[in-house]
Amino acid sequence: MKKTTPIFWISLIISVLFVGWGILNPSNLLHVMTTAESYLLNRFGWFYQFSATFFLIFALVLAFSRFGKIKLGKPHEKPEFSTPTWFAMLFSAGMGIGLLFYGISEPISHYATPPFGKPQTIESAKLSLEYTYLHWGFHAWAIYAVVALALAYYKFRKNMPGLMSATLTPLIGNKSKGPIGYAVDIIAVFATIFGVAASLGLGASQINSGFHYLTGMPISYKVQLVIIGITTILFITSAGTGVSKGIKYLSNANMVLAVILFVSFLFLGPTQYLIELFSTTFGSYVQQLPSMGLRFAPFNSENNQWVKDWTIFYWAWWISWTPFVGTFIARVSKGRTVREFIMAVLIVPTIVCSIWFGVFGGTGIYFDFVKGLDVAKQSLETSLFFVYDQMPFGGFLSTISVALILTFFVTSADSATFVLGMQTTNGSLTPPFFVTLIWGLVLAAISAILLGTGGLQGMQAAIIVSALPLGIVLLFMSYALIKSFRQELLEDKKTDKNKKTA
Repeated sequence: MKKTTPIFWISLIISVLFVGWGILNPSNLLHVMTTAESYLLNRFGWFYQFSATFFLIFALVLAFSRFGKIKLGKPHEKPEFSTPTWFAMLFSAGMGIGLLFYGISEPISHYATPPFGKPQTIESAKLSLEYTYLHWGFHAWAIYAVVALALAYYKFRKNMPGLMSATLTPLIGNKSKGPIGYAVDIIAVFATIFGVAASLGLGASQINSGFHYLTGMPISYKVQLVIIGITTILFITSAGTGVSKGIKYLSNANMVLAVILFVSFLFLGPTQYLIELFSTTFGSYVQQLPSMGLRFAPFNSENNQWVKDWTIFYWAWWISWTPFVGTFIARVSKGRTVREFIMAVLIVPTIVCSIWFGVFGGTGIYFDFVKGLDVAKQSLETSLFFVYDQMPFGGFLSTISVALILTFFVTSADSATFVLGMQTTNGSLTPPFFVTLIWGLVLAAISAILLGTGGLQGMQAAIIVSALPLGIVLLFMSYALIKSFRQELLEDKKTDKNKKTA
């Protein structure tokens, strides 16, 4: 108990109160969250949109500026993990469950209800993939990269605690260790809890759908609670072994299963069609990136609502995940330079995610648009398994998918419990097991509450609400990082000048 901080106890008390609220009066909880969500989207939707674009521009400026040579660690330190293992950890912690849950369902949803224009046409098919790339591409990974960069720099270069509040020290000084710092870290804790809990809820619902396809198991909230309970035991056990063991091994296992599934999907499906479709749509996405990233539809309320429901929701989701993913990426990125770090985190995952959606989403569109099958009418949870029914070895692919969703569930959750442990033990890289145990139970409980009170709607509301204050913190963090980088280069310049005159 010696390592715990007031942040741990305050966050835990608020978490328990939230869970109690969800148990005693779930309808009131949902009403309050959705009302707050509607207000924030209508009043501050622009903030999420502009923030995402700002972080992308900011990351690119840092990478190609004179700050790019700064190392995230001491001058002679080498990276702790090999590059392949590093990439595996990035994906497992970052977007694993979402890639499977939305792999087919998001492009198909955009195809059936496009951001503009007529549905289920050639144009909407192209738009569906372009906007999916937007939501999972450069903007998303830029948000992660900026936060991870700040955390890694202050932790490994300046020997400061790996806390969100510590990154604001250049602006507020020792106040980062007082009430202001506490408030920042508590905001980060709850953004992490809601962002990850939403993903776990998606994972539980899709595991349920997979078992329904394979065994006929009913799709119900009770079954999903059992799935959450079993996986909670698994990820708490894994989290207890630390980053270098459980999380590392599971991350590598994820990559193997993901590659098997991806290759199978590519070559068992309409390969030539998928390659051509990806090439066309990814080129258009890159070409139209600025306008897509800032798009609103103020003269068309229906199209404008689409932007809020999808694009702005995603920006809020990625912002809410930044304390979790940023801390985790920072933890495994020691020894990289700013330029190497940003270019790797920004470009490689974006390309891989886009290829993934191009193949999976393109296959769904192929069966609907070309073959005339009604993929678009399937639910978000079942569209993946419906497409498997149309492919050779569908049972084999479904089995791999369920296993992959399960391992992504475990790695996302145990990475999150590790990060929550760090955030509430003053940045300790080895938080006590009882702390990770408590946060594992809290994550499972809140995931169950959100899944039971409003499903995807409840999860979206929690994410939108928690992301706004955190987004403001991230903007201040960016300014503090620039201030620190300038100071460091100035000191280096003085040191070199003194050496020459000595």
